[in-house]
Amino acid sequence: MKLVKHSINFLFISGLFILASCGSNYAPKPRGYFRITLPEKEYLRLDTTLPYSFEYPVYSKVVPDQGPKDEPYWANLAFPRFGAKLHISYKTVNNNLYQLLEDNRELAFKHTVKADAIQEKMFEAPENKVYGILYEIKGNTASPVQFFVTDSTDHFLRGSLYFNTVPNKDSIAPVLDFVEEDIVHLIETLNWKDL
Repeated sequence: MKLVKHSINFLFISGLFILASCGSNYAPKPRGYFRITLPEKEYLRLDTTLPYSFEYPVYSKVVPDQGPKDEPYWANLAFPRFGAKLHISYKTVNNNLYQLLEDNRELAFKHTVKADAIQEKMFEAPENKVYGILYEIKGNTASPVQFFVTDSTDHFLRGSLYFNTVPNKDSIAPVLDFVEEDIVHLIETLNWKDL
């Protein structure tokens, strides 16, 4: 008899909990991303034996790249805090500017399979003999920013930005915009050195 009485009480209380829980409206929350605190912009001048120099952010590191043996002037600009790396390759122009430009265009437009759009920004600084194009590759692409600059006679510098993560344009957007400003600053402060 006591067991039946306890079972009825249990069922009654369980029923009250079920009825009380049915009245609330549940709305799923939108997916969010971690808040990223971005550092203040501050730059250093790259001063090495490379045939080029530029200003780079203090929160990045210039790391030599082990490119091909006949290409000793390659470097990487690592952004450890953001899991990003700007790969910089340098080539000497030797009556092959057209081929270098064509190779660069092919590498940038290889991303059209995943890209939503590719925007080009022209750069000209005749006083420093710097001419180039920055490619903003929109969408979930492996390399969202690429560029080249040249003096059209001796120097050709190319850069490609990569993040160490699966491409997701929404999650990397704030960092991408932040780092792209640094890339533009790099281009605007670029100087060539004599070979």
